[in-house]
Amino acid sequence: MSRVGKLPVKIPAGVEVAIDGSLVTVKGPKGELKRVFHHDMKIDREGDAVLVTRPSDEREHRSLHGLTRTLIANMVQGVTKGYERGLQIEGTGYRAVKNGNKLTLSLGFSHPVEIDPPAGIQFDVPNATTIIVRGSDKELVGETAAKLRALREPEPYKGKGVRYQGERVRHKAGKAGKK
Repeated sequence: MSRVGKLPVKIPAGVEVAIDGSLVTVKGPKGELKRVFHHDMKIDREGDAVLVTRPSDEREHRSLHGLTRTLIANMVQGVTKGYERGLQIEGTGYRAVKNGNKLTLSLGFSHPVEIDPPAGIQFDVPNATTIIVRGSDKELVGETAAKLRALREPEPYKGKGVRYQGERVRHKAGKAGKK
């Protein structure tokens, strides 16, 4: 039996969970999330908890069991606390500015890069070299942060670019020069 899959997902006060077959809808103070799960996974609500059970011990069902439970737990946490991912900008002249909802990045290109946030995502810019991506959907927050990082990945010689907060970039030695 899956150690993760058999754990119940506790539903805090103020969160509504609706289960309609394989469609799970979670509503809370930070928004509403919907997701369709694999039709073989049985999702039930018992009191203030959600339980996921699998029909057999086949390899596919074993792998989906813990995944389904974790995705439901992430939905519940997303509508209560939310998720955030920090990005750090390194480099001379590289900076971020928030204009309304849009994020404008100067990353050494000949033009500034403007980014509209997807639905359910907010950008926060506490200073010119820090970006915080916030939202209730963990997957969308991570994907948006990865797209921002991909605009100018940190290069290995000087470390210039957009990196996750706390990410360490391995530096390479440059050319040794002529002797």
